[in-house]
Amino acid sequence: MRHLFLYGPPGSGKSTIGRLLAARLALPFTDLDAVIVETDGRPIPQIFAEEGEPGFRAREKQALADMSARPRHVVALGGGALLNPECRALAEASGEVLCLACTLETLCRRIDNAPGSRPLAGGHAALEKLMANRAAHYASFPRRLDVTNGTPETLAEAAETLFGAWRIDSGDVPSRVFAGRNLIAGLGEEAAALGLGKRAVVVCDSNTDPLYGERVEASLRAAGVETFRTVIAAGESTKTLATVQSIWGAFLRAGLARDDFAVAVGGGVVGDLTGFAAATWMRGIRWVNVSTTLLSMVDASTGGKTGCDLPEAKNLIGAFHSPSLVLADVDTLASLPAREVRCGLAEAIKHAFIADPGLLDILPTGTTGVSPVDLSAFVARALAVKVRCVREDPLEKNIRGKLNLGHTVGHAVEVVSDFTIQHGEAVAIGTVEEARLAVRLGLAPADWPEQVAAPFARVGLPTALPEGCTFESLVPVMKRDKKKKGGVVRFALPCAPGDVRLTPVDL
Repeated sequence: MRHLFLYGPPGSGKSTIGRLLAARLALPFTDLDAVIVETDGRPIPQIFAEEGEPGFRAREKQALADMSARPRHVVALGGGALLNPECRALAEASGEVLCLACTLETLCRRIDNAPGSRPLAGGHAALEKLMANRAAHYASFPRRLDVTNGTPETLAEAAETLFGAWRIDSGDVPSRVFAGRNLIAGLGEEAAALGLGKRAVVVCDSNTDPLYGERVEASLRAAGVETFRTVIAAGESTKTLATVQSIWGAFLRAGLARDDFAVAVGGGVVGDLTGFAAATWMRGIRWVNVSTTLLSMVDASTGGKTGCDLPEAKNLIGAFHSPSLVLADVDTLASLPAREVRCGLAEAIKHAFIADPGLLDILPTGTTGVSPVDLSAFVARALAVKVRCVREDPLEKNIRGKLNLGHTVGHAVEVVSDFTIQHGEAVAIGTVEEARLAVRLGLAPADWPEQVAAPFARVGLPTALPEGCTFESLVPVMKRDKKKKGGVVRFALPCAPGDVRLTPVDL
């Protein structure tokens, strides 16, 4: 369980942002300077005066070493805590470091407004010299957040995304969500910290089982969890009530009780099926979603929408049942075929149109050659759009409906193609087609569909309806859409960057 360290120059707001971040994540907060004061019994200026900087840094190093044995905290570090390479190694071995950046003018103003709170003699000139001396050091941290502007609340939200860590309290059960590297290894420890139970059924599909099944079980067993594993066939065609019944059978054979849990290992299909089985087993047991596809990581893994398909339409059977834990381990993406990666990029592009157009500026064309740091940052930023919507509207009464952009047409395309067109491909087609609908309704300019199509085409996704298929031919399938109310289908129509409108359309 890795700590979340906030680092940066004096006056950058480490403690203020750290306390807000800890509250958002329901984690304890520690100010390392306060720990030193409590342990030593002297205020920091007195330690500096009596022992100089070396004496203070020795205590700082010991406090960092002691943190490694504690459960996850949000930790505010002193402005020079990681100058010593040994201290930096301690922090990076036990957690993730986010360095806060700020203009000198802003730092001076903040310090002037909090006199006497920092052991910094010499005023503005000393701070300017300190910043010049440490510029390269602060710049060497890959996770950075500019805190010059923005409210503490918005900066804490930005810190969540940069750490790839969120907590969602608005669902039926709280969800912890993490995006990053080497997360499967810590699954057992995370499950134990959440008190999920001492027995679990691990549900893999035929693709993920040979890759991750044993690793997932090993992590759980190391944390004292008795495990059982079941394997379902891979693919959308298995997203049926019969497969849910087979998962229930595995629960029965394992003797899962209401204080036990299930673990889904795979993409959206495995997560939807396992989550629905968990929602309905003994009227609800907890579950964990270990996401191994890009599409699932940025969208399907989070938010608690579970279920299965009928031959006539997708996702008509289901329930809202939030996973207690979501792990989007980007290391698993190396095993994905290029087509699966493109499908995941479709959901990320969709999120860009909904709420974060800047995602298109960092859009990779695949995962090959992309650094793990950059890939983690991209996944976390795309996932953050989903998290914000789910927090505000867990049961899809309002704003969360925007996440259905491209899906009303897209689900119909999947059905009429007998699922030979994969979900992400159908979402790309559906988003462009729904942009054309926005034009027909007078909600967008004539050239808007071409603008929408461009990023999908850039990553190799289809943007046109399959041959022989028209919007009108899809109407009978779209009329069975689960978002229909009073016989009218509610579309999430893209009308401009960051402007998706929930629009009832009488088909």
